[in-house]
Parts: sequence; structure tokens; C-alpha cells
Amino acid sequence: MLAGSDRQRVQERNNGGSKISKEAINELPLGKWQGPSLLVTTKTEAEQAAERLNRETILGFDTETRPAFKKGQKFNPSLLQLATGEEVFLIQLQGVGLPQPIREILTNAAITKAGVAPDFDLRGLQAIAPFAPVGFVDLARMARRRGIHNQGLRGLAALVCGLRISKSARTTNWAKPELTPQQLQYAATDAWISREIYLRLRDFPPEHSPEFPMRKNG
Repeated sequence: MLAGSDRQRVQERNNGGSKISKEAINELPLGKWQGPSLLVTTKTEAEQAAERLNRETILGFDTETRPAFKKGQKFNPSLLQLATGEEVFLIQLQGVGLPQPIREILTNAAITKAGVAPDFDLRGLQAIAPFAPVGFVDLARMARRRGIHNQGLRGLAALVCGLRISKSARTTNWAKPELTPQQLQYAATDAWISREIYLRLRDFPPEHSPEFPMRKNG
């Protein structure tokens, strides 16, 4: 549930303040994930992560992909991030693939997975291993139905949570075997803030039809 001050802040931003400039975002305090981040690099670790994730009902969701700088160049996601309220799991897809226990999380209707434009991320994951995604919520769609014009993750973090998140590591090489502390912080923050945005937006009444988790991809 939204605290009174959080609800008021969201309402104030949406009443004539449903759009925020880059300049205004840059004035906000920097927000980042400060809890434990668990890097998953083996199938055994993936099984352990899935056991923990299966206890949750709401997860923040995101992926990171090596940037393509040449026309026609395309890469599969290198990292899958899933955030609970207490920890963030960073699954290195380059080495572990997409094991069945993790796919079961992505197809579990009882677990809401919240992210911005998850369809794009899911297509990349399906190129690694086939599965039928269930329980995904698009934060951009939620925001649009609530009259919010900024629908990217950075804009939503600013409008909904009053925080500025860094995007400086977005175009770094996510396919490297060893990720830098900056990359790990960036990836964990994106999944964490996705969950936080969902928790705040779900209690704010939509202007149009209610939001339901996606039952399947597309």
C-alpha cells in the first residue's frame, strides 16, 4: 500500500505534473539498490534462486543485452534480473542459459513480474529457451492508463518514486564473463525500481480500464 505521503506525491505529480523534464529529473536525489545482489552463474545457483523466488508474489523484472552498433546486428540478453523486496537475483544467461526452474518463475501466474515493455525482453529470452510467459505487467501501460506521459523507467522512477536512477551503464558490454561493480549496481537498481514503481502505481486509480497481468506474450 502507498503511505499517505507517497500517495500525495503521486497525486501531485499526476495533477498537472504527469510529465517531467530531463532537467527536473537531474535535480532529484540519486536512487539505487542498496540491498544484497546475488549473481547466478551456475545451474545449481539457478535452482537455489528459483526456490527463493517461488515464495514471492511480486517481482521486479528486467534484462540487459550487449548493445549492437552495426546495422542488422542482434544479440540475445546476457543478464536476467529479478527483484524481491529483500534481494535482487542477477542471472548470467551467457553461462547458465535459461534453466527450467527459472522458466517456471516466468510462467507462474501467481507471481506478478513488473517491468517496462517486458514483451521486448521476453522475445529475447524466448530465443534462448522456449517458454510461454505469464503474469507480466507492463509499467509503461500502467502509467499511460494513469495519465503519466513519461513511460520509460527513468521517467517513472522520477515521477512515481521521486528518485533519479543512473543509466550510465546501459550501453556497456553485458556479455563479458565478469561484470563490473557499476554494471551489477545498475542492473540490480533497474529491477528493484521496477518493483517499487509497480507497488506505487497499482494503488493509484487508472483513468481507463484496470490493469491485469499479461496472460501470455503478445
